[in-house]
Amino acid sequence: MTSTHTELIAEIERAIVGKTGVVELVLDAIAAGGHVLLDDVPGVAKTLLARSLAQATGLEFSRIQFTPDLMPSDVTGSSVWNPAERTVEFQPGPVFAQIVLADEINRAPAKTQAALLEAMAEGQVTVDGLTHRLPTPFIVIATQNPVEHEGTYPLPEAQLDRFMISASLGYPDADSEREIVRRRIDRGTAELVLNPIAGDGAALVAQLRQGAAAVRVHDAVVDYAVRLVDGTRNLAGLDLGASPRGSLALVAMAQSRAARLGRGYALPDDVKAVAVAVLAHRLVLGAEQWVEGVAASSNVERLLSSVEAPAPEDFVEEVR
Repeated sequence: MTSTHTELIAEIERAIVGKTGVVELVLDAIAAGGHVLLDDVPGVAKTLLARSLAQATGLEFSRIQFTPDLMPSDVTGSSVWNPAERTVEFQPGPVFAQIVLADEINRAPAKTQAALLEAMAEGQVTVDGLTHRLPTPFIVIATQNPVEHEGTYPLPEAQLDRFMISASLGYPDADSEREIVRRRIDRGTAELVLNPIAGDGAALVAQLRQGAAAVRVHDAVVDYAVRLVDGTRNLAGLDLGASPRGSLALVAMAQSRAARLGRGYALPDDVKAVAVAVLAHRLVLGAEQWVEGVAASSNVERLLSSVEAPAPEDFVEEVR
């Protein structure tokens, strides 16, 4: 693992206990230039993970609490009249930050969700016909509760497809939970402020992204990723498979994982390791699977067990 990743993970784990795998996955998504959806029950540190990531990287952080009465202008900002200058000025909304936490994103109506979609897709917002660029980097970490559905507006497939990964922290094991409680007692306060590991957060993220982009990907690995994604379109029980954006995300995440592990080339194992996080939320279950409560991730796991991966010895020497 690279020294930068090691420092970042160590700092974040001062706040997030026992979830190294999820922390690594989120860092890989950021290095791949993507957005993150944390789909989990309340109280498992979704918000804390987003805030800790912002503090450890030194990026500007903003939190938007999505509610049914939230309007698009509450997210993007709006034009207001300045009587002193007798001009109309744009007042940026909370989306103008480098890491934006969209908390309980599925509680806002479709119009407000759509305002965030342009920001996620294009790194800009349009207000009153004028386009305003968002900061660089611009990262959305959204949360939603998969259990509570009353008063929610499910994210449409087009918006789900904009998230590079969907991850779940899950409940901590008993040892980790004891450690969480002990740290809170010893600290004497609920607040924990992390230290940025670099002076310039934007430069740090740019470094991570350059490292991931430099990872070489053999045609055999690309072919494997595409065959997995294509398999979702022909899998029994699904109404809709992943789009080509899924293939792009799968390869980009494989590159990020390889870079984090200090490797200059991607392996099929990198693709396998990120496949569920990248693909599961892009699938639309058929009626039978939906009624039976089948998890979308189980469809990806079926593909991983049935789609043959290339043997590393067939191409590793070529990409070194």
